[in-house]
Amino acid sequence: MVHYKLTYFDLRGRAESIRQVFAVASQEFEDVRISREAWPALKPSTPFGQVPVLEVDGKPLAQSTSILRFLGKTFNLAGKTPLEDAKLDMIVDQVNDVFTEIRPYFLVLLGFSQGDKETLKKDVFIPARDKHFAVLKKFLHGNSFILGDHLTWADIHIAETLAAVHSKVPDAFDGFPELDNYVQHVQSTPKLRKYLAARPEA
Repeated sequence: MVHYKLTYFDLRGRAESIRQVFAVASQEFEDVRISREAWPALKPSTPFGQVPVLEVDGKPLAQSTSILRFLGKTFNLAGKTPLEDAKLDMIVDQVNDVFTEIRPYFLVLLGFSQGDKETLKKDVFIPARDKHFAVLKKFLHGNSFILGDHLTWADIHIAETLAAVHSKVPDAFDGFPELDNYVQHVQSTPKLRKYLAARPEA
């Protein structure tokens, strides 16, 4: 049996979608949660000096999206054709573009940087949201996964990402009920719903 070991900080962050893929796949894994104090000593041993890192029988993989893509293919949570896989990658890349633009706002919102939250929300978050969500709702809507009736790693990751935004910005979905419905649809799948109900608060 393959042994999976996931190393990340003791929070959700970039590892949370990976944990959810394991849950949906009913695959046991070692969930190693390190402290900030322990990180400097561990950092040199990681492939790129960052986490998450997934070890597969002792062989390390880095970069969260690459890990998700690997697990999706391993656990039949990917596309059924190269073109379907490309569609998943395309939409995940688009979601990443959203976060590149709203990053300055969230750095201040979460206390990692100084600035006026309300000004950044008005000048950075809202314009980026309106631009990107208008595009995303064409692909993420209603009671459907990205590939129709087939749940994928990309659905799990995008739903978690959007839900995390919504938890910090309660009006994030204003004007975009399609995305709210999409998140609810994905996160109401039985195994994911069970995992979400039992996961740690942070």
